[in-house]
Amino acid sequence: GVEVRSVDDNLLMSYSLDGPQFNTMGELAAHWLDHAGLSIKDLIGTGKNQKTFAQVDIEAAAKYAAEDADLTFRLWHVLKPRLVAENMTTLYETIERPLAPVLARMEGRGITVDRQILSRLSGDFAQRAAALEAEAYELAGSNFNLGSPKQLGEILFDRMKLPGGTKTKTGAWSTGADVLEDLATQGIPLARTIVDWRQLTKLMGTYTDTLPQYINARTRRVHTTYSQHSVLTGRLSSNDPNLQNIPVRTEDGRKIRTAFVAAPGKTLISADYSQIELRVLAHIADIQALKDAFEEGLDIHAMTASEMFKVPIEGMPSDVRRRAKAINFGIIYGISAFGLANQLGIDRSEAGDYIKTYFARFPGIKDYMDEQRRRVKADGFVSTIFGRKINFPNANSSHAAERSFVERASINAPIQGSAADIIRRAMIRMEPALKSAGIAADMLLQVHDELIFEVPSGTEDTAIPAIVATMEGAAAPAVNLTVPIRVDAHAAQDWDGAH
Repeated sequence: GVEVRSVDDNLLMSYSLDGPQFNTMGELAAHWLDHAGLSIKDLIGTGKNQKTFAQVDIEAAAKYAAEDADLTFRLWHVLKPRLVAENMTTLYETIERPLAPVLARMEGRGITVDRQILSRLSGDFAQRAAALEAEAYELAGSNFNLGSPKQLGEILFDRMKLPGGTKTKTGAWSTGADVLEDLATQGIPLARTIVDWRQLTKLMGTYTDTLPQYINARTRRVHTTYSQHSVLTGRLSSNDPNLQNIPVRTEDGRKIRTAFVAAPGKTLISADYSQIELRVLAHIADIQALKDAFEEGLDIHAMTASEMFKVPIEGMPSDVRRRAKAINFGIIYGISAFGLANQLGIDRSEAGDYIKTYFARFPGIKDYMDEQRRRVKADGFVSTIFGRKINFPNANSSHAAERSFVERASINAPIQGSAADIIRRAMIRMEPALKSAGIAADMLLQVHDELIFEVPSGTEDTAIPAIVATMEGAAAPAVNLTVPIRVDAHAAQDWDGAH
């Protein structure tokens, strides 16, 4: 085939400069040139009457194509000089532009999905969902539509008179996941049954019953589509199907991954950055205790618990470590005492004391958070360690809730964004690194901090060290991290087994 090489991409230049503000060339042209141009929908229509481009009148097609080329060139003259003027050329030319063909090749390769496994899972989930439905009817004392928030709210709070009910703006009872989880932890059987039923039906509707529709008839593989210009922090998103949100924290969620399998004669390798956001935080905020723990290969959550609660790491109760883990990850996302209390099932004042203790033990983190809040208010943006600007135009909003959101986001964005830039750099380097080492490995998927590869069976022991070395060294030479980056990599016949 012919390899198409991008000279420049206006959407990626725009993303490097302004983040995910514009998603189409029409939006870019309307903003910068005050001329949106012809819409493809105007040519081919929509819905049942939609034509193929081959059916479009030649003169109309020619006008559309000519305008497309003209607007592209005119936009380039606007955006390219801005890259230089705003010092974003390096980000664009070393990360964004070279990543595009890498993603295109990954999309083209796809990954094998086993229909039979999905079918078996679907049958199992359907049986269990039906049993949960019957159980819910018995607990409620009558039949009702489990998928109706209105009916569920009436049963829980009107008929059963359960405490803690709140109403939405429309006057209906709120029955969201947080409400039901809270009731379930209080020992309300019906709430736990509904939570379990919702999880199963979501897995069926989103994955086991839907994924087979995406299996390509010719390749017999699923080919997701990546967007590298739609997430504020620099993370990738994927759709048709979305493979970024397959749950991994539940046993049933992990079962979905067993359907993603290696082709005959091949093996899958999953390579996952270990606690990369906490490592980036330790680097950015210069937290010596965290850096030392990572350097020594300690259990970071046990170390945090030991520092906070003055208990030895050896023989530490699992619930103490769990609390420290919730705080470690919660701090990254600007968690409040209220949020931590809900997560750990403890009193809000106790959660507040935990957060105060955490900041007292790691004062550099509080300093980092305060500095990010100051920066976003002063500049309207924060930056990753690679210079990516993450814009927050509402940083000084008159709405308190909006300002509060921006403050929390400004704390996490440089951490998540820096981690995203590191894996992007690893992906760009991966193919040349494997090729130069004579390793026949195909990079298939990227899921946040994880890369999935397919290699000829028997070559795993050669491929894994090369993959790990490329990922662990991806930040250099642009940034010399003061914290070691670690990657866990495993091989198996299916994605779950390799994870």
